[in-house]
Amino acid sequence: MSRQSVAFRRGDAIPGWLPIMLGVITAVGPVSTDVYLPALPEMEQQLHAPIGSGSMTMSAWVIGLAIGQISIGPLSDRFGRRLPLLIGMLGYTIGEIGCALAPNMTVLCMWRLFAALMASAGLVIPNACIRDITEGEQSSRLMSRLIVIQGVVPILAPTLGGYALQFVDWRMIFWATAVYGALCSFLLLTIFPETLPLNERRDLHPVSIMRRYSQILRNRSFITNGLVWAFLGVITFTYLSGAPMLFEVGFGLSPFAYGMLFGLFAVCMIGASALNGIFVPKVGASKMLFNALIVGLLGSLVFLGISVVAGASVSSSGHFSPAYLWPFIIALMITMSPTGIIGPNSMVGILSEQSERAGSASALAGTMQYLFGAVASALFGFMPSGTSVYLAGFLVFAFGAALIFALLRPKTT
Repeated sequence: MSRQSVAFRRGDAIPGWLPIMLGVITAVGPVSTDVYLPALPEMEQQLHAPIGSGSMTMSAWVIGLAIGQISIGPLSDRFGRRLPLLIGMLGYTIGEIGCALAPNMTVLCMWRLFAALMASAGLVIPNACIRDITEGEQSSRLMSRLIVIQGVVPILAPTLGGYALQFVDWRMIFWATAVYGALCSFLLLTIFPETLPLNERRDLHPVSIMRRYSQILRNRSFITNGLVWAFLGVITFTYLSGAPMLFEVGFGLSPFAYGMLFGLFAVCMIGASALNGIFVPKVGASKMLFNALIVGLLGSLVFLGISVVAGASVSSSGHFSPAYLWPFIIALMITMSPTGIIGPNSMVGILSEQSERAGSASALAGTMQYLFGAVASALFGFMPSGTSVYLAGFLVFAFGAALIFALLRPKTT
């Protein structure tokens, strides 16, 4: 059977290398989101750009991912998974090369937008591939394995980027991500199979696309699980935005110490995702999701309580009392670890009734998550500094909202 034909069907045994490969491809988006962030001051200086203008590259990236995801879903439902994914990774590679060679900030933002549009294929299509070849608890287990592989990347990427900058300049970071994209393209070209049968593909007529998205949005399982997934974006983006301020400014941790702490949180999240893969067959995806949301909500409430108490001891320089460092760490660890369980099980619910529209459903869910996360990150940026109450409040709200929508899901998901 050729690479272009359907090599795997639902119910077949899944080779061990497939989830690893899907995880590597999916990680392209997260690694490119923030691996270069420690280099922003150097970029602005070398490109003779105003201070703070480097943040526009992040805006261009998020916009590109949001637009790209909503577009790539119908394409993958029409042309299969392999070809759009291959084109996306090739385009991403070209975009990263363009970033590495950019002569000014405007050109850099344009290439970042293009790279994001292309990289969105790596965020959407692997989820659809899993839905193509698995269902139920097998989907949850496979999704957990994928998230174990990809989950560490967005958390550790800034640390890796900061370490790399001790030896190379910011352009080399983009050259490295271009090599990453080229490697993914090579794997897709040589060994990746098609997973969507010809008889399950959908046309690309605009009316059909709008009807497809309308059908998806009217599906109760999608909208409830999709909003859980979207509020997970609020949790993640708020955490990534607020944790540096808390630990580096509030407690005066060095970037290296903060990177090590981020690594500890990442290990907890990935460990939770690994445990999810073990216990889902015994407990069920629905109960695992509900229990994880309960733990996350309780952790965020404890985190809020500590924030209120610790706020009374903030010094005139804006530092918390050192006595609160470990309580903050433990509370945030309890809060964030369940996200490794929430992610795979909510995505399984999103795709559970979308076998014929898995690409479009995955794309729509991805766009929702990035839009929710981007809005939360922007709102959080307007909050006063010098306190962790707002970070905790955002987390309590997001976990509470996600729990409400989890309770509204159909009993079958």
